[in-house]
Amino acid sequence: QVQIVESGGGLVQAGGSLRLSCTTSGLRFGGYVMGWFRQAPGKEREGVSCITWSDLSTYYGDFVKGRFTISRDNAKNTLYLQMNSLKPEDTAMYYCAARPFDDLRCRTDDYNYWGQGTQVTVSS
Repeated sequence: QVQIVESGGGLVQAGGSLRLSCTTSGLRFGGYVMGWFRQAPGKEREGVSCITWSDLSTYYGDFVKGRFTISRDNAKNTLYLQMNSLKPEDTAMYYCAARPFDDLRCRTDDYNYWGQGTQVTVSS
């Protein structure tokens, strides 16, 4: 049974930082593209950042480029998202997801397994 668990969310002031973590079990982490997605109230879920497993290629949404950094530790089955210079518009539920391929797709519909999410709230 695949399990994905996110952690690290919280309340932070604008300009602050958070580091999200995502641990997985029940899947061969090294064979999956991993991604971070977010969903704000009343909005569609959107791709924040994704990373392949073989060459660690990355994708970032235009709204986070230069502020967020995705990384993964295949030995620890863990995905990270370092978020700096946070803005109030970054407030959302952040989800970790897995896709059993090695291409750099970062669309919600392309991902098979999802965590329950961790809330990030940025105050102005």
